Amino acid sequence: MEEIIKNIIAIGPIWATLIATTFTWLLTASGAALVFLFKDMSRKMLDGMLGFTGGVMVAASFWSLLAPAIEMSPGEGFAKAFPAAFGFFLGAIFLFGLDKLLPHLHINFHHDQAEGVKTSWHKTTLLVLAITLHNIPEGLAVGVLFGGAAAGIEGATYGGALALAIGIGIQNFPEGLAVSMPLRRQGLSRFKSFYYGQLSAIVEPIAGVLGALLVLQIQPVLPYALAFAAGAMIYVVVEEVIPETQLDKYTDIATLGFIAGFIVMMLLDVGLGQ
Repeated sequence: MEEIIKNIIAIGPIWATLIATTFTWLLTASGAALVFLFKDMSRKMLDGMLGFTGGVMVAASFWSLLAPAIEMSPGEGFAKAFPAAFGFFLGAIFLFGLDKLLPHLHINFHHDQAEGVKTSWHKTTLLVLAITLHNIPEGLAVGVLFGGAAAGIEGATYGGALALAIGIGIQNFPEGLAVSMPLRRQGLSRFKSFYYGQLSAIVEPIAGVLGALLVLQIQPVLPYALAFAAGAMIYVVVEEVIPETQLDKYTDIATLGFIAGFIVMMLLDVGLGQ
């Protein structure tokens, strides 16, 4: 672990962020690639994987983002919690605004249930945009942690950034499959289903590098940026991930998946983030 962190420090936070978020994108692509082996998957498996994704995101929001944001904030009492609270609120409002403006369609919803500005865009495009919205805060979170660690800000560590990237990458694998399989069921070719499945995570390296650059240029923004990413991720879980797991009869499987995802991310952050 120490050798890995030395290598991360040697290449610098921007390259480290790019490599880490490219890793998370590649795991999305790996999950989407399973469409070449299978034409369909059970709803039970889909709900379990979505639950796991939600658990990882909620755990990451606290252990990797909110807790460090509070720790590194100055002051005591309410003053110490204010940057995290304000940033969390801004992140949720940002996703709320995108949700209302950008046309998108959640997995397993009908075309007439598309959200955002009304459009004639194809259902495939709307599905990919929905997952892309999901991935923006994930990439941003990794970038701001790497940037904060490079800036030497207390509470931000390379181990924590690495743990977050691994956790997001793990949950991106089933996410890629959860996008490509519904597209395959709609009649798209295997290649197109894979292409659109992996495309949904290409925004993560972009958001990650922008997040790292922002923190390096304006270091006091770090606690706000961490909490911003947390607020956006929690918004996605509550507004999108959890409701999608409640549409069928496998809600208990989704709940167990959520618990498993939370435990995995908590262990990663506590184990690697010190």
